[in-house]
Amino acid sequence: MRATNKKKLPKSSSISQAERDIEAARRVFEIEARGLAAAARGLDKRFVKAIDALVDIPGRVVVSGMGKSGHVAHKIAATLASTGTPALFVHPGEASHGDLGMITRADAVLAISNSGDTTELADVIAHSRRFAIPLVAITANQDSALAEAADVVLILPDGDEACPMGLAPTTSTTVTLALGDALAIALLERRGFTADEFQLLHPGGHLGHKLLKVTDIMHVGDAMPVVAPDDIMADVLITITAKQFGCAGVTDAEGRLLGIITDGDLRRHMAPNLLGLTASDIMTKDPVTAPPQSLGAEALALMDKNAITSIFVLENSKLLGIVHIHDILRVGIA
Repeated sequence: MRATNKKKLPKSSSISQAERDIEAARRVFEIEARGLAAAARGLDKRFVKAIDALVDIPGRVVVSGMGKSGHVAHKIAATLASTGTPALFVHPGEASHGDLGMITRADAVLAISNSGDTTELADVIAHSRRFAIPLVAITANQDSALAEAADVVLILPDGDEACPMGLAPTTSTTVTLALGDALAIALLERRGFTADEFQLLHPGGHLGHKLLKVTDIMHVGDAMPVVAPDDIMADVLITITAKQFGCAGVTDAEGRLLGIITDGDLRRHMAPNLLGLTASDIMTKDPVTAPPQSLGAEALALMDKNAITSIFVLENSKLLGIVHIHDILRVGIA
């Protein structure tokens, strides 16, 4: 990135310090946005070659960089790993003192250097060349040592750093970070990485909870409040009370859900002969249900939309389980 950004607000008593601060922040957004736009326009077949180099390796993508590029490399490695591309960060300084052993012939290297001549990367580059390890470079300097050594070079666009002195890496690091995100998402889509796989890699986090399916939290077997269509309501009430879901599912001999009995159904049929009626007399046909592939968040949305607190899970009309709103809230889906 060029060090040419010199724009400053004129000093004037009519402009407050708060206004100066906000203007400085806006200037950063504008300059970095221009850098991102330029990077998007500059994408070409080299980006596709980078994806080709990284997608089919049997090992991991080893991301390396020094200084600010190193911080960005850490984040890119984490994003790759969390979206289905095994990756790790190797510090180039530590690589020269034994950590080159972390880079195997099954891996690929993604090396990041704005100048392309970062001395500390020399041993990582040499190691990749010695053992024919694919090397993808991200740099702003097409004529640098890194660019000349790499199998694929992704060139950062020429533009201003957001720092008014043009010294602090700002736009260049933002563009590099976005380019890393672009690689990760393109690899994700090339592999067909799914939400299920994402959930497996994020079991303990909020995102993992959001991606839990109803089958992960539903009650099954004897825990379900299930009655037969010819059961009398005296027995149905016992089942509803004992199972504590506030409802009962009415199923046939093959386990197909025929209907549901809720507190609302009981109130609508309140009469002296209620206890002598059968479940089929009282039940509501075609209740709201969820397929097994539904996310817990989707089931919660259905409950909210229909003002219900439990939902049965069906596959081909057969009852698999039941989810209560408390189950969804308990695992952190809200």
